[in-house]
Amino acid sequence: MKIEQIYTGCLAQGAYYIESNGEAAIIDPLREVQPYIDMAEKRGAKIKYIFETHFHADFVSGHVDLSRKVEAPIIYGPTKMETGFAAHIAYDGEEFTLGNARIRLIHTPGHTMESSCYLLIDESGKETALFTGDTLFIGDVGRPDLAQHVVADLTEEKLAAHLFDSLRNKIMPLADDIIVYPAHGAGSACGKNMSKETSDTLGNQKNTNYALNPLLTKEAFIKDLLHGLVAPPSYFPKNVLMNIQGYDSIDEVISRGTHALSADAFEVAANETDAVILDTRKPSEFGAGFIPNSINIGVDGSFAVWVGTLITDIKQNILLVTTPGKEQEVITRLARVGYDHAIGYLDGGFDAWKNAGKETDSIVSVSAEEFANAEEKDPHILILDVRKKSEYDSEHIENALNAPLDFINNSMSQIDKSKTYYVHCAGGYRSMIFASILRARGFDNLIDVDGGFAAIKKSGKFKITDYVCPSTLL
Repeated sequence: MKIEQIYTGCLAQGAYYIESNGEAAIIDPLREVQPYIDMAEKRGAKIKYIFETHFHADFVSGHVDLSRKVEAPIIYGPTKMETGFAAHIAYDGEEFTLGNARIRLIHTPGHTMESSCYLLIDESGKETALFTGDTLFIGDVGRPDLAQHVVADLTEEKLAAHLFDSLRNKIMPLADDIIVYPAHGAGSACGKNMSKETSDTLGNQKNTNYALNPLLTKEAFIKDLLHGLVAPPSYFPKNVLMNIQGYDSIDEVISRGTHALSADAFEVAANETDAVILDTRKPSEFGAGFIPNSINIGVDGSFAVWVGTLITDIKQNILLVTTPGKEQEVITRLARVGYDHAIGYLDGGFDAWKNAGKETDSIVSVSAEEFANAEEKDPHILILDVRKKSEYDSEHIENALNAPLDFINNSMSQIDKSKTYYVHCAGGYRSMIFASILRARGFDNLIDVDGGFAAIKKSGKFKITDYVCPSTLL
């Protein structure tokens, strides 16, 4: 018996490879499926099943491509949705033989109505592992407000009630020594307070996860679960539909996107199309010089999530500026969240643009020390903290304004172009995204603070408070 968790940090997502006696199953595969095929071939196993825990919202699953390539069925729990591809809609309790093991589907509606967990029963007949999807996380449970963005009559209250029943009636009666393997960990927008751990015993979760407290009433559970939810990223419903209806092959998407453009051809494409110029280099590299009107979302951070949050049209044409050699990686990571319309990349990267004598722009960055000196000279300078409201509420520079990157359009509408603002986030990744988007929209009055709040706090030269300033931008 082999169980392997394949964890992708930028999406905080766990896919799973399970194998017994030469037969393998994949649970919740990512869009690029070749690694699963290679893993099975290397071990001399055949992929027999592709199990989906639900219609995912935060990424485009690889179920369709994988099924085509290995001729294995796609399995979903009970659903009334009609898929755009062949799928086996299983019943609650249906079992699937995998080598000398069995996998039992447990229907657990709540996160979504078709949400299901998969219970692995090993060769000896022992229930050993539970693959919980977004039903149960380590330290949390799935948010119940995502499906309603696709099915209007599914209110978050109804889904939360279903989730309570699923946890009490389907999950909690299982043995304490079963290992829980969820679909996500900390950093995912599919829950509120997930642990950084990506597996645990069910017994420990019964003792530590608030949602599994046996004394919690359904009413209290619903109230706790719905408290503090913020709107999900705009791409979530669109990813759900792609996962239900199907999508272009990842091979076609990569082929379209890996179209190398000279500096001249790139400039023509930028002028003659509606494409967004997306620069995926590190914030410091971008700030030092970039193509005018491009935006920076660094591929080394939570790239896919921020693309999905900030580029609202999933069918938007995209021109890429990357570190040379990273073009295919960037296109693949865009495709993971359904952005399939990269139309080419700048051959040779930003250096090729600069060497061709093309116009460039830059954003001023200062160190925490330089920021402190500026604040000492003028205690009334304007400071934008672009972290999430929860981060800001925890602690922030006194008199800083909270302008969350998540809600940049609201934040931007309240910024005075005639005044200078110092912008920071936690470590410098989000502040450069913020500054680049505003620069592309005509704001040239932002100064980025390198190293963000971590460097600011370490300097010891600012008054830090947990008092929520009444003049926040949101």
